[in-house]
Order: sequence, then C-alpha cells, then structure tokens
Amino acid sequence: MSLKKLHVRVYIDGGSRGNPGPAGAGVVIRDTEDGQALHEAGLFLGEATNNVAEYRALLAGMEAAKKFDAAEVEIVSDSQLLVRQMTGLYRVKNEGLKPLHDRAMKLASGFARCSYRHIRREDNTHADRLVNQAINLRQEVSGEDG
Repeated sequence: MSLKKLHVRVYIDGGSRGNPGPAGAGVVIRDTEDGQALHEAGLFLGEATNNVAEYRALLAGMEAAKKFDAAEVEIVSDSQLLVRQMTGLYRVKNEGLKPLHDRAMKLASGFARCSYRHIRREDNTHADRLVNQAINLRQEVSGEDG
C-alpha cells in the first residue's frame, strides 16, 4: 500500500440568476498526478447571491477533498473576489460572507497545504456547467465520476 498523500485540484464555481436569485454551486475535483476526475457535483442552493454561491462552492469542494483525505489542495476559481479574500489580499467586509469565509479558513487549516488560483471564466466551464445544471433542475447533480 502506498503512503503517498493525495494532491488534488478543486475547480469551483458559484452562480445566481439575479443577485440574489436561484443559485447553484459546482465542484470538480481532479487528482493532480493523472488529472482523473475524482468527484463532480452541482448543488442547488435555493435563493442566494453570486458571492454566497461562490463561497458555498468553495466549502463543498473543501469538504469533498477532506473526504478523499487529500493532503494538498489547490482551489481553482474564476471568482477574483473569493481568491483575493482567501489569500488575504482583500478583507471580507460583507457580513453575510464573514461566516462562510471563517468556515473556509478553518477547513483550509486542516490540509497540509491549501492554495488558491484565479482563472478566467472560460477556463472553468466544467464547474460552470454543473452550476447551471443544478439551477435548471433545482436539485443536486453529479457528473459521470461523481
């Protein structure tokens, strides 16, 4: 049995139709070694703002990575606000986001390493597709590997 610790890349996205409006979160977890999708899920969140949906995607991704006993986690998001808040470049001023941010920071401390990377929206289409499927169906959805 290998003692090698799992390193994952967690692609997240959140969105709402209206702000606030019907919202969803998408998560795709890939093994960084071979790129294999380990988990794919879209969550219907009910009514929420776009930023709350982004944080809910982050929390869902971190919780799923924890279930895989991942040691190192790279969070990849097209939300510049979320990435900058999680890396400490921006303060969290919105009272509704503070508890979500605090919970994410606590979850992040449970990994040997947790990093964040901002990507362009067009480079995050898989997670975005899961967001839209969850909102359209108004229920949780999973990908082929989820």
